[in-house]
Amino acid sequence: MRRSNNIRAKIEMATVSEKLIAVNVIAFVLFFFFKTLAFLFNFDADFILEWLVFPKELEEFIFKPWSIITYAFLHAGLWHLLSNMLILYFSGIYFLTYFSPKKMLNFYFLGGIFGALVYMASYNLFPAFQGTGRSYLIGASAAVMAILVGIATHIPHLRVRLILIGSIKLWWIAAFLVVIDIIQIPISNPGGHLAHLGGAGFGYLYAKQLGKGNNIAAGFEKFLDWIGSLFSTNSAPKNKSNLKTVHRRKATGNNSTGYNSRVRNKREEQEKIDAILDKISKSGYDSLTKQEKDYLFNAGKDN
Repeated sequence: MRRSNNIRAKIEMATVSEKLIAVNVIAFVLFFFFKTLAFLFNFDADFILEWLVFPKELEEFIFKPWSIITYAFLHAGLWHLLSNMLILYFSGIYFLTYFSPKKMLNFYFLGGIFGALVYMASYNLFPAFQGTGRSYLIGASAAVMAILVGIATHIPHLRVRLILIGSIKLWWIAAFLVVIDIIQIPISNPGGHLAHLGGAGFGYLYAKQLGKGNNIAAGFEKFLDWIGSLFSTNSAPKNKSNLKTVHRRKATGNNSTGYNSRVRNKREEQEKIDAILDKISKSGYDSLTKQEKDYLFNAGKDN
């Protein structure tokens, strides 16, 4: 019981970027485990991948619309996964200092969607892609670039210390990766690099609009809230009798009661932090009161 409570507590306290990384890693491990089984038993595993990756043809996409989301949680190899997750982890640290977890999900999902649409449009509009064979988009790069460019747009002059390089501005890192994508378009994987640029472009646009107080993804945010409510334990019926409630508390013991109290306090703290971060995204850091600044500073030290 205590071990399961510890696991639940770690999941509850994990940041949204850490949860996104966990989902990507789990998807990678499961798929390559399945590929290993396919190799050993001599059957084709690619048919499953084809239903999850994003196609360049609109006709194929119509029959698997979920692929505009699922492709952003799959990776072609270990280096592909590691590079994306490293960028997501470090950009996520700065992102969650200034934006709420909900905003990060907006950037991730909508960055991936926008990148996929740029990929499809490029293959169907540019003459360079005419006559090419089947092609698919895979990887979280567009979604990750949306987050990195988004936070670099919001705090461009924040200095980041890198090993062997020293202290450089955050926007330099984002600009460097964008330039690398542009340079590599005629060299290799042009569709993938165009998708990265699509995600980066969305991240820049979204961050700029948030700076002006416009949440262009408010509708999508409400959609995510609705999806979350379907799996929320808070939506359980509340008409249970007091007798049953007391009986459950006695049966689970003080450890469970203490755990529930800690989780409840953690949720209340996170809600207050989210409200402060929303205020920053709309009106800037200077709009905070001294009490709000102190609370955010102390919360950062505790974490």
